[in-house]
Amino acid sequence: QVQLDESGGGLVQAGGSLRLSCAASGLTFSNSVMGWFRQAPGKEREFVATISRSGGGTYYADAVKGRFSISRDNAKATVYLQMNSLKPEDTAVYYCAAELGVWRQQSSSKAYDYWGQGTQVTVSS
Repeated sequence: QVQLDESGGGLVQAGGSLRLSCAASGLTFSNSVMGWFRQAPGKEREFVATISRSGGGTYYADAVKGRFSISRDNAKATVYLQMNSLKPEDTAVYYCAAELGVWRQQSSSKAYDYWGQGTQVTVSS
């Protein structure tokens, strides 16, 4: 059974930083493209970032480019999202996702096969 467990969310002031983690089990992590998405209240789920199986390729939404960084540790089966210079509009539930396919900078949620339960990030002004 595939399980993706996010952690690291919380409350932070604008301009602050948080690091999200997503620990995966039940799948061959090194063969999985990983992504982060977020969903704010009343809004659709939106793409944040994705990383290739080796970690050599990354792709970001324009809204977070230059502020967020995605990385992975295949030995630990964990993907990370370092979030800096946080803004109130970054407030959302953040989800990690896994896709058992070829790296193609996939930003559509429909491309992903497995999802975590989400972790809340709240940025106060």
